[in-house]
This record gives sequence, structure tokens and C-alpha cells, in this order.
Amino acid sequence: MRVEIWADIACPWCYVATARFDQGLAAFAHRDQVEVVHRSFELNPQAENGTVPIIDAVAAQYGRTREQQVAREEQAAAMARAVGLDFRIGGRAFGNTFDIHRLIHFAKTRGLQAELMNLAFRVNFAEASSVYDRETQVGLAVEAGLNEAEAREVLDDPDAFAAEVRADERLAADLGATGVPFFVLNRRYGVSGVQSAEMFTRALEQAWADRPAA
Repeated sequence: MRVEIWADIACPWCYVATARFDQGLAAFAHRDQVEVVHRSFELNPQAENGTVPIIDAVAAQYGRTREQQVAREEQAAAMARAVGLDFRIGGRAFGNTFDIHRLIHFAKTRGLQAELMNLAFRVNFAEASSVYDRETQVGLAVEAGLNEAEAREVLDDPDAFAAEVRADERLAADLGATGVPFFVLNRRYGVSGVQSAEMFTRALEQAWADRPAA
């Protein structure tokens, strides 16, 4: 059975939902027969890699006051900590995640996609460091187990894995996804938003029961 997860490493709800999905998957009896595929979705494809603090940038984007955006950060932090994740409020910057998505696609070819995705989440939310810096991206790739020279080659070539990122985004649109996190089980069931671990387990059980006969 295949589960596809559309997410952006800039999305705090994706950070939480992915961890909850992992917990739900751990409780699923047939977890060893589930293939998890991470797919690309850019929340802000027109963003530049600047130094604007995330709270100010997102508050302006959605027409919120700074206080309202801080409250949403605090909500996300509480949800993250409840599943054992660290979350530093407001320390990260606003930027473009296209290169990170390209690198995550490269990691998929080496069987290290989840490892790189989780490390990028950690740096962005737990450490509140910039994931948009090239050397940070290379460091994450190496920490995930990728070859440094190959990672640099991917990042230095703007066309490397760009088509794969765009294909994921087109597929998300075709499936009706307008935001993330978005989970698709066996291309039959869709689960959106931050759900409980128990709900993810139930969804996996339903998709398993309804899977096509071999």
C-alpha cells in the first residue's frame, strides 16, 4: 500500500501532521507493507530567500496582526511539543523552498527521502535556522547520508529534479489539494490537515481493507 504525503518544510502544520502520521503508522498492523512517498508542495512559490522574520511575513500575507500570528505560532508549538517535537517560536525566516524540494527528490533516488525531510523540518522549526542557505542544505544532505559532491551538483543545476517538483504540484492540483498537509492513501482516500495519530491509523486500516485484490 502506498501513502503519498504532500508537504512543505516551511509549513508548521506539516511538521506536526507528519509526526502524527508516523505515530499512526507505527500502530498499524501492516506498517511494514506501506510505502511512504513525500511529494512537493510550495506554500509560497514566488517567495525570495530573504531575511524577513516568518511572523511578519506570514502576518502580512494573510492580513493578520502580529499578535494573531504569534498566537498561531504558539498553537503550532504546543501541538508539536505534544508529539515530542521541539519548536522555536518565530525564529525562522521566510523563503523559497524550491531548491529544498529538488534536493528531497534527489534523496528519494538514494532511499533517503524521509531522512532529509525530517532533518529539514528539524532545522527549520526546532533550531529556527535558515534552511535556505546553500551550505546548510548541503550539510543536511550529508547528515541524511547523501554524497556531498552529488548534492552540490544537484543544487548547482537549477534544472535538476525541477520537473519532478512541478509534477508533484500538478498532481496535487489534479487531486484537489489546495493546501498542505495532504495525505493520499492508495489513490483512493484523501486526508487533509493535522489529524490525530488514531485517525491516521483508522484511515490506514480502511485503505488496507479496501485495497485492490492482488
